Formats: sequence, C-alpha cells, structure tokens
Amino acid sequence: MSNKDLMQRKAEATPRGVGVMCTFFADKAKNAEVWDVEGNRYIDFAGGIGVLNTGHLHPKVQAAVAEQLNKFSHTCYQVVPYESYVDVAEKLNKLTPGNFAKKTAFFSTGAEAVENAIKVARAATGRPGVIAFGGAFHGRTMLGMALTGKVAPYKIGFGPFVGEIYHAAYPNALHGVSVEDSLASIEKLFKFDIEAKRVAAIIFEPVQGEGGFYSAPAEWVRAIRKLCDDNGIVMIADEVQAGFARTGKLFAMEHYDVTPDLTTMAKSLAGGFPLAALVGKAELMDAPAPGGLGGTYAGSPLGLAAASAVIDVIQEEKLLERSNKLGELLKEKLHSLKKDIPQITDVRGLGAMVAVEFNKPGTHEPDAEFTKKVQTKALESGLILLTCGVYYNVVRFLFPLTIEDEIFAEALTKLEAALKA
Repeated sequence: MSNKDLMQRKAEATPRGVGVMCTFFADKAKNAEVWDVEGNRYIDFAGGIGVLNTGHLHPKVQAAVAEQLNKFSHTCYQVVPYESYVDVAEKLNKLTPGNFAKKTAFFSTGAEAVENAIKVARAATGRPGVIAFGGAFHGRTMLGMALTGKVAPYKIGFGPFVGEIYHAAYPNALHGVSVEDSLASIEKLFKFDIEAKRVAAIIFEPVQGEGGFYSAPAEWVRAIRKLCDDNGIVMIADEVQAGFARTGKLFAMEHYDVTPDLTTMAKSLAGGFPLAALVGKAELMDAPAPGGLGGTYAGSPLGLAAASAVIDVIQEEKLLERSNKLGELLKEKLHSLKKDIPQITDVRGLGAMVAVEFNKPGTHEPDAEFTKKVQTKALESGLILLTCGVYYNVVRFLFPLTIEDEIFAEALTKLEAALKA
C-alpha cells in the first residue's frame, strides 16, 4: 500500500478534526528512526510529541511489556488489583520532588491526570476556582480545554467551557511579560473575578510545552508557592511534557527550590504505552472518597510494566546526563547559525527541552511562515520536526535521549540545511 493510497483512505474514513502533519504512514520504528510504508527513512525529532524519551521500542521496555502480556493485559485495577500498580506508585512517590508523604494514582492520558489533579484539589479544599496561564496546554477534554490558554486550534467551536477557570499571564520576558506583570495579573483576578479564598488550585507548566518551551523564572515559581501557602491554594505542576529526563532532571521542578503539592505526568512515563500519573501529598490525594478516582483502563498493566522499565533505563543509561549533553550540542549548533539565519530570535531550553524562535529580521514580529518552511524543508530531507507557540513561530525538539551519536549528528546537518534553504 502506498502513502498516497493510504492518504485517500484516511480522508474518506477519518475526520478532518484529527489534524495530521505528515503525508506518509509509519511502518516500523527503532530508537530515533522511522520508516514509512514505502521504505523511506526519517529521523524522529518529534518523539510522538515528547512520548519517546527512551526511543521507539527500547529493548528493555519492549521486553517488559512482552513479559506482562504473557501474564494478563487487563483486569481493571479497581476490580482486581495487581502488584505493578503499587510498585510503580512507590517508585514515583520516592522520585518526585517533595520531602513529604506522597501517594500516586494512575490514569491513561495527560488530560486525565490533569482533570484528576483538579478533582483532588477541589475535594481537598472545598473550593471551586482554578487559575491557569496564557499559553498553557493541559489537554483536549472539556476541562483540559478550559484550562488550556491557547484558543487556536484547541478551543475553537467547542464552548462553553467548565466554569470557575481563570487565566493569568505566564512570565515571558521575550514577549514583554515580566515576573511582576504575571503576578500582577493574578492579583487582578483576585480583585476582579474571584477571591483568593475561593481558589482551589493554581496549575502551571514549569516549562510550557505547546506554549513555546518557555521556562518559568525561579523567582516566579517561588512567588507562586508563597501565594499558594498564604491562601491555602493547592500548587499543581503539570510535568506531562517536561518530565522524565527531558529537561536534564527527572522532573523539571527539580530545577527550582520549591516543590508542588501535586504533579501530573504522562507522555514519556511509559515509553510509548498509554499511562499517566498524578502524584501528590498523601493528605490531598486521600481527599476524594473511594470511587472518586480511577477509570476502566486507568493504570494499564502493560503501561505500568513499561513505566517500570523506563525508570530503570533512565538510571542505567544515565539519560539525565545525556539530556544535558545533547541539549548543549543542539543549542551550540543553533547559536552558530544566528549569523546566517537572521530570523533566529531566541535559542533556549533546559536539558534537551530545546526550542528556537523565529521573528521577521530586524523586528519583533513572529515569523510563522518561515517556521513552517523550516519544518517542511526538514521533513523533505527526512527529519521530523514539531512547531509550537501561541504565534506558531517556534520549532521544538523532542528527539529520543537514547539517540545514537551519529544519527544525532546527521539530524543536525539536516536541520542546518533546512534553516539555510
């Protein structure tokens, strides 16, 4: 079957609302490489949108899932529990930031983890309000969309959304939003929209993903922590994209000197298998009544087997160190191209969570057209890239941290050629 034939079948069988970037169909993949149904090879710098920090089909992850598949695939944990759920929960309770008693619940998607974080915060505080931030992405469910701070394409035509959700400005010096501006926008919410004592939670991404790979300033994170402490508000860190070694730490919040009350995670948690988790202070996590948390597929035995293997791989293969090394190499390459590519406005990132932002030369005007051309040229040469940002002018890099050195070097050559083309 050709890519062209499959595209025709896709158009006839699936809705246009499921946007698809590539015009080819995957046939097989290994680590950082993908081959389509016609045998063409691509280097994957998208990683299934940050899901494959340990690469496509890491042998240890693959073996762990195969072993579990020979035992059982599903019982529903709430009906017949299994040890792997408890085992991985114990591991995450130890690995997540925070020197306090924790508990973990598992789900299937990042959006589910986020929604359940809000449920836990509301149950624990008895309050309805939630503050999120502009540029945030928290999922495509109704509550996830309500929390998301980016209208196009996620929220168009789907309202009205869940009530008592408010958005403040995320600090972004490049776009003229200082830490003081962001904090002032929260204070305005308290004056104009909702009193602080009715706010259950403040949720933020320590590094915004879809919003453009902007890292939260340390002083801002400390201020949010104090704001939460002063007003009895639950602080939620959304680590769905930033977690599991992407930033050079196991969790992005480890870059800061304060800890959240609840942490959401998914994506690279299980190396390509559907699994999400919510980890938090034990007293908060115990607030919902029995039956208030869960789901038919929540805590898939296959996903948990994969997650346990992923945790081992990150430690055994020293992927935190490799994340920092690869991130520095990529940033060095991008910085070296600034003299030839005047559209490059900013190169940033913690660890291997790196992005490059493009403006029209000599201006502060975002250049979405140039960004799309870079992505298109790269894909034509066999390099898969993702864009992001509220203005669609950012290329983000989510390659596997297990990528071979020679494949990484080849990808950087392709990237340079795409930028110069």
